[in-house]
Amino acid sequence: MKNVDYRNQALKLLPWVCGKCGRDFSGKKLRELTVHHKDHNPRNNPPDGSNWELLCLYCHDNEHSRMLDAEWLPDHNSDNEKKATTSHTPFANLSQLLSDKKDGK
Repeated sequence: MKNVDYRNQALKLLPWVCGKCGRDFSGKKLRELTVHHKDHNPRNNPPDGSNWELLCLYCHDNEHSRMLDAEWLPDHNSDNEKKATTSHTPFANLSQLLSDKKDGK
């Protein structure tokens, strides 16, 4: 299915509202509404539109920017990730200080 074909099909099936920010589109503004593939595969164009959502230009750009950013960020679910450690122990000798105070030292 060609780009224009699935866009026209999506506009017939889905409400003319951005799926992220909720802005309404009609008339000349309708051209600012784009088709986003939920699975990020532009070849997956089912006739029922189940892989599409309409997004405004800004939200569509933001969605793809987040994908690109995620490729560069470390995976936070990794078991190999080094755990944060602290070296400062402010209360390490607190009991000693308190016992010295009781003893009058």
